[in-house]
Amino acid sequence: MIPGTERTVTVATAQYPIETFDEFTGFQAKAARWVHDAASRGAELLLFPEYGAMELASLLPEAERGDLQAQLHGLQPLREAFVETWRELARRHAVTLLAPSLPWRLDDGRFVNRAWLCGPDGRVAHQDKQVMTRFENDDWGVAAGEGLKVFDTPAGRVGVLICYDSEFPLLARALVEAGAELLLVPSCTDTQAGYQRVRLSAQARAIEQQVVVLQSPTVGEALWSPAVDINIGRAGVFTPCDHGFPPDGVLTLAKDATPGWHLARLDLARIRALRAHGQVNNHADWPLQEARLAPGIARHALG
Repeated sequence: MIPGTERTVTVATAQYPIETFDEFTGFQAKAARWVHDAASRGAELLLFPEYGAMELASLLPEAERGDLQAQLHGLQPLREAFVETWRELARRHAVTLLAPSLPWRLDDGRFVNRAWLCGPDGRVAHQDKQVMTRFENDDWGVAAGEGLKVFDTPAGRVGVLICYDSEFPLLARALVEAGAELLLVPSCTDTQAGYQRVRLSAQARAIEQQVVVLQSPTVGEALWSPAVDINIGRAGVFTPCDHGFPPDGVLTLAKDATPGWHLARLDLARIRALRAHGQVNNHADWPLQEARLAPGIARHALG
């Protein structure tokens, strides 16, 4: 954690449904309910999912909201008010939150998948997705954005791996080497296979890097949207499988797809102790892979 703030922290990860609104104030009311609910239960760090902001496309004319490219452009006039809504809620409730990600048009005309991190002091920063899925690349035209960042927050030092990014170990390693103590994985998957890829990758990153990983998915159906029509996932908090943590590395995992928060209490000092005194030493032993691979892989024939 940041020097001087060593303490336990309560985190909340959302199972978030894509809904429809008649006006922007409907979205604001929903956001307010969700943040108030988590904060009233003691949550200090709130995680919302990837592409949860696509529900704003329900405010667009029907022809636009049913078209992948038109959605991207139609959402842009709403983006500043969207970020301000989450920024004000984080300030009002004195929490740190990662807002649902949304497509964000850059000055060069490209669209990226951007998630905004909002702090209790009103400051905001963003993380863009690094590795794009086939759907984003081939069908939607959403591209990779700025590089990885580590954020110092009152809840600890945080890194963000947006959905597919969690499936690439070197990205997680770079964040941990830069000091990240918590990895946040907002996700949006439309099949059980997709969800399991992200979930199991999140668990693998927790084991490899000896960190805590939070996953927040979109859930339910939004058949009006060609981008987020089906949403399958479970909210979870994953840890190393070692002393002081669950043997299976699952601190909490939703049993079904019911929308709502899943909370967990974390003592990040245990992570530091684990790295020094755990049954295994994954974090420190990571560089040994390069040494083992340096001679190359020998090939032998039998028989």
